[in-house]
Amino acid sequence: MKGESAGMVYRVYVEKKAALANEARALLEDLRAFLGIESLTGLRLFNRYDLEGISRELFDYTVKTVLSEPQLDIVTDTLPQGDAVFAVEYLPGQYDQRADSAAQCVQILSQGERPLVRTARVYALEGKLTDDEIAAIKQYVINPVESREASLELPETLRMEYDIPTTVRTVEGFTAMDSAALDALRDELGLAMDLDDLTFLQRYFRDDERREPTITEIRVVDTYWSDHCRHTTFSTHIDNVEIDDPAIRAAYERYLAARVEVYGEEKAAKRPQTLMDIATIGAKTLKKRGLLPELDESEEINACSIHVTATVDGEAQDWLLMFKNETHNHPTEIEPFGGAATCLGGAIRDPLSGRAYVYQAMRVTGSGDPTTAFADTLEAKLPQRKITTGAAQGYSSYGNQIGLATGQVTELYDAGYVAKRMEIGAVIGASPKENVVRACPTPGDIIVLLGGRTGRDGCGGATGSSKAHNSESIETCGAEVQKGNPPTERKIQRLFRNKDVSTRIKRCNDFGAGGVCVAIGELADGLTVDLDKVPKKYEGLDGTELAISESQERMAVVLDPKDVDAFIAAAYKENLEATPVAVVTDNNRLEMTWRGDKIVDISRDFLNTNGVTQHATASIAPIDESKNYLHTVPAELQGLSLSAALKANLCRLEVCSQKGLVERFDSSIGAATVNMPYAGVYQLTPEEAMVAKLPLEHGQTDDATVMAYGFIPGVSRWSPFHSAAFAVTESLAKLAAVGCDPAEARLTFQEYFERLGNKPERWGKPAAALLGALTAQAGYGTPSIGGKDSMSGSFNELDVPPTLVSFAVGMSKASHTGTALLQHPGSKVYLLQIPVNEATGLPDYKNAMALMQAVCAGVQDKSVLSAAVVKEGGAAAAVCKMAFGSKLGFTFAQGLDAATLFAPYEGSFVVEIPEDGVLADSLAPYAIALGTVNGNGIFILDGDVLTADELIAAWSSKLESVFPTDSGKSAAVEDVPLYKERSIFVSQNKVARPRVFIPAFPGTNCEVDTARAFEQAGADPHILVVGNLTPAAINETIEKMVEEIKQAQIVMLPGGFSGGDEPEGSGKFIATTFRNPAVAEAVTQLLNCRDGLMLGICNGFQALIKLGLVPYGKIVNIQENDPTLTFNTIGRHISQMAYTRVTSTKSPWLAGTQAGDMFAVPISHGEGRFVADEATLRRLAENGQIATQYVDPDGHVATDMPFNPNGSVWAVEGITSPDGRVLGKMGHCERKGENLYKNVPFNKDMQIFESGVKYFK
Repeated sequence: MKGESAGMVYRVYVEKKAALANEARALLEDLRAFLGIESLTGLRLFNRYDLEGISRELFDYTVKTVLSEPQLDIVTDTLPQGDAVFAVEYLPGQYDQRADSAAQCVQILSQGERPLVRTARVYALEGKLTDDEIAAIKQYVINPVESREASLELPETLRMEYDIPTTVRTVEGFTAMDSAALDALRDELGLAMDLDDLTFLQRYFRDDERREPTITEIRVVDTYWSDHCRHTTFSTHIDNVEIDDPAIRAAYERYLAARVEVYGEEKAAKRPQTLMDIATIGAKTLKKRGLLPELDESEEINACSIHVTATVDGEAQDWLLMFKNETHNHPTEIEPFGGAATCLGGAIRDPLSGRAYVYQAMRVTGSGDPTTAFADTLEAKLPQRKITTGAAQGYSSYGNQIGLATGQVTELYDAGYVAKRMEIGAVIGASPKENVVRACPTPGDIIVLLGGRTGRDGCGGATGSSKAHNSESIETCGAEVQKGNPPTERKIQRLFRNKDVSTRIKRCNDFGAGGVCVAIGELADGLTVDLDKVPKKYEGLDGTELAISESQERMAVVLDPKDVDAFIAAAYKENLEATPVAVVTDNNRLEMTWRGDKIVDISRDFLNTNGVTQHATASIAPIDESKNYLHTVPAELQGLSLSAALKANLCRLEVCSQKGLVERFDSSIGAATVNMPYAGVYQLTPEEAMVAKLPLEHGQTDDATVMAYGFIPGVSRWSPFHSAAFAVTESLAKLAAVGCDPAEARLTFQEYFERLGNKPERWGKPAAALLGALTAQAGYGTPSIGGKDSMSGSFNELDVPPTLVSFAVGMSKASHTGTALLQHPGSKVYLLQIPVNEATGLPDYKNAMALMQAVCAGVQDKSVLSAAVVKEGGAAAAVCKMAFGSKLGFTFAQGLDAATLFAPYEGSFVVEIPEDGVLADSLAPYAIALGTVNGNGIFILDGDVLTADELIAAWSSKLESVFPTDSGKSAAVEDVPLYKERSIFVSQNKVARPRVFIPAFPGTNCEVDTARAFEQAGADPHILVVGNLTPAAINETIEKMVEEIKQAQIVMLPGGFSGGDEPEGSGKFIATTFRNPAVAEAVTQLLNCRDGLMLGICNGFQALIKLGLVPYGKIVNIQENDPTLTFNTIGRHISQMAYTRVTSTKSPWLAGTQAGDMFAVPISHGEGRFVADEATLRRLAENGQIATQYVDPDGHVATDMPFNPNGSVWAVEGITSPDGRVLGKMGHCERKGENLYKNVPFNKDMQIFESGVKYFK
């Protein structure tokens, strides 16, 4: 079907059928309710596709198989009609995953060159709308930072005409400019450096280089010296510190003493005091004392890195554990999806560049009230609702696609974050130490650029995030936001996990802030970079853009020349581009050439000055103890009865449920998650920390990592000093609550403050916070070994709250991990108040640590049945949330006051003790009896009675309109009789260790989990990475796939997001590939001639059903009435444990189960809704092809959310081919292992993989 390439542009519009148009309905409701445009009576959404470079025959086939599905979509080639019609497209240069995936699918079909594809969304509005209302709708759906209104006309060509630049401008007269001219130049170029830095740069070129600089050199230096890259604010010399408060003064004196201990008296007297010094002196002190022996130190700085001992299959191994926190506050503020996505992408790449496999993430964000009306949105700002929902979609999309379990998600609400959003991604990675080699680059070494190509996205990102912003600047900084491509980063993850590859790498740097000039420029003191060799997304980029673009998913790798060819070959096998672009030299200069000209030639010594030394004074305001937030009952609860306050407390924005937000993030991929984010049979109890086993490709371990955060904005507004100390305390207490020893923890901080300028009182806020954190590090003996600062949280007159978030990381055992879920009726519950030094108001560190360790020990030996940590909402909210997961009740003790119940005693514990147990002596001094657990589902407080359901409804209601948990739709369900007959089909081709073929497409992310599951079941798994970089690579892949299928007994299609689940529909990339005649014939031979098996899970199930392999057992052309899978009724991704029933045991895949057996299985999908007509459903049921169904905890087939999570008709979770040998199901049965998902009940292993292997025995 290659055909002749046609020069014309073909266009088609694709719309979801009315019954399935969930997105259009949701947007219509949003515009009517949120914008108040009630005259809008209807809205239709179309995907518009323009294709060029293919034949008409191929285009027509593409429309039916790639761009639409006959069961779901309506296709037309005419412009949609409405009372108002407009189209929206990405800005030129912005990454369009839908267009990219469509082009890749077409190329798979043609096996030729990749065609040109451009997409747009078309909005057809109905109703008597005014021009102002239409303009308001356009403003709401078009973010000018990333998109624009598109023409409705069909273009003659999709080929972009680029002006090809040939030179880079030299800034003539620069060395002779006076201050006024320099300042004007600074404004003209939008530089982040101040006038002093620019004057310093002028002096360098005038006196040292004796020439005029190129514009590239000015941009490169501006990037190098930005606050983002060089922590300029944190490195500013603080010449004087004014402190009135005695507790803070004492902390400052201890800081000065620590400097003397670490540097010696003479050096300490000369060494400048800086925020950076305060931030790092704690770890330096403990290291000086020999208390940090596990620290992994090298010249290569990728992330916090420590040595840990892992026991794998009984053998002790040396591993490196790496963790990192990253922010993308400014990018997320102006382009929520892309900013948040690349926040996570950037966080991943730091430990990844250190050759660690990143396996778990935490997201902590700060937002204004997302329920604020659209009319109250500040000028030049996006609505808080749009920022927070777009950011959640972006971060979750990236993490879900790359295959990273997000173990905890929390959004902190404070009016100050309207100034600028806080978007933090924190990640954990690990690797056997033997896989990591760190060597110094030597002259002649080659630097290879690996991964994505370079475009204009992210130009100026480092400098942009280093600026304060106002109404005007927000409108001009769109190019500063990078665009993420998670499938590419997934490939780099796989490549670096290969020991033969990782041990060839001398040094590696990721492309974060600053692009080529920083990522490559930091690798060695002397470098020559050939910018002409940097792969480009498109033509038209000049040398400056190539030097500073922050296009994502790129790594710079230093290699010995002899290893370059082997490295590039390994990258090619992972479907990655790898290009030598630079050489290490011995001349101590950064040189860049472009089009034969040397456009950068700067002394390394000059670059390393980081500009003019800045000076500041800090003044730390006295603390008003009368306003101590830690002891304060929230104003909205004062004056209420205790029972009324109990309910009202749960409705507070700071306390309410965030389940609808959290469920968007895949929390189980990697088969290492010990506790799900929500515990209990109803999955409503939020856990305090995220816990995951170390990531193994082979073997078993009980070793797990734990991460928790601490921070309450209200406390920091009262006192940044105390807030930081209690943030550390909270993060450590949360480790203890799940059974991880807090004394062995290591910390990393996230600092986020207003723009400081030259105001001493502003400098006093981060200084106070860091001093508070220093007291906690010293007091607990737990150092902060890393961190990230962001010092531009201002917009006009608004400032973010003084923010220091503490992240604590520790090692634990999965088998000892505890939970926040109340366990038994009759148990006793106590508040354990963290001890506080009355003189300072700080934690009594020695006794606080003893208390934390006692709780940890109790969790491990089960004398503490469950434990939660007090934060916003106080002890009362903690008790309620502990009970919700199992819908237990609670009888509060008599005589409790409002402060005990509702004040945020940060870092205190609420613990459950067995009914016949006695509170340990180590806990009793800090205990206040809160009451007892009851099994009646009622809460009794001060004589008043409230039901668990009533309180859960109150807790869940506040954010339901922003992050819904219920689609409000019920699925048609029929009680399908259990089908107990076993398949009579027996394999005639016996084999001791069946071979399994697992194709890994761009976007596949479950191939490793799947291979492990098959390996442990006794199979021989073979993963083939699908290559499509060139037509030759596609042909090579097809040949390899055919050969693999011929050798295999089982073909397994794993889960993921093949092609990013685009173009608008999952599994299309896989299905397109398997429709290749040679591949399809190999599958037919496997099933019809060799008695083979096929299995597809999640994305694999979606591909099987799009091919017809289920329910027909063969590849067919799909018809309009065929069953399929489509978007969940709630209109978003959902990740949780689903309860499923085995309805039929006909399939050999289910030989290890009995009909009626019930299992808890992890799910994570956005398109899992099974749809079919009634005739098809009855035929499937009668033939025993409905394999599994969603059920409630009592085993009844579920009609509604949460137990029918996607709205599947007849609650279908999995179906088979007529003979049962092909099984497709949504639940991730491959994500299994010992001590996983411990906090959710029921059996979790269906023995699918073991049954598949046994079939061939």
